[in-house]
Parts: sequence; structure tokens; C-alpha cells
Amino acid sequence: MKLVEEFIATIYLQKQPLEIGTGPVGTRRYFEVTGGKIIGDRINANILGGGEWALIGPDGFLRPDVRLQVETNDGALLYIHYLGLLELNEAVLSAIQNGTGTDFGDQYFYTNPQIETGAEQYAWLNTTFFIGEGHILPDPGVEYRVWRPA
Repeated sequence: MKLVEEFIATIYLQKQPLEIGTGPVGTRRYFEVTGGKIIGDRINANILGGGEWALIGPDGFLRPDVRLQVETNDGALLYIHYLGLLELNEAVLSAIQNGTGTDFGDQYFYTNPQIETGAEQYAWLNTTFFIGEGHILPDPGVEYRVWRPA
């Protein structure tokens, strides 16, 4: 299988999450998405807002559950939802604690963004499977390289 890079997504989060608490499957935290950008050859957009409902499991992985509202540079609106896996290894824990970042490959961090829109010029997004690799940014935030199978 060949993967083609489609876009880079940069997402910024509020500094302090809401602590929902520990339940039967782990600890849940909510992070408000405060903005960001999507930049690619076929799509350029601003992230208007959204949220991440992060589940931290006893297995050392964080499972993001993210929903975003996005507006493209030509005014189309998109809804993006993704789930993923982030290994909470030493590099990630240090970056979170110190307000620094990580590089791609410092951790196991993958997502599967699903995109919906009613905009005809972006209808291809509704039927494309995406795979994202992430890393931690300072401020705090995350950045993803997002590919599609060719």
C-alpha cells in the first residue's frame, strides 16, 4: 500500500484540562481546542474550535477522542472526528510536564481522522480514509501529518 501525504494539522489546546475523573476504563480529561490550522495541497483551513475527551488507560496509553469545527479558506465548513492512540512514554510525559514538545517518532501516536462536509468542492473528504501520525507541541498542542491510501 502506498500512502500519500494529504495535509498537516496543527491543533492548539487549553493549558488546563477539566478533570472529569477516574471511571471503570481509566481517567477522563477534557481539553478545549482553541484553534489551529490545516495546510495541504488540496485543503487549507482554520480550526474554529472543538474538544478532546482524552481517556488515560491503565495500560500507559492515552486515547484521544477529538471533534473539530473547521472552516476552509474558501468558506466551506467541515466536521472532523478522530480517535487514536498515544503512548505515554518518557518523552511524552516529560514534554507534558515541562511544557515542551516531542518529535515525530518519539512516541507511538496515531489517529484516524474522519471528515464530513456538505461543500461540493470537498466532497472527496467524505469518502477518504485518513491516517495521522502525531507529536506533542508546546503551548500545548499537537501536530499531525495526515496521509491517505493511494
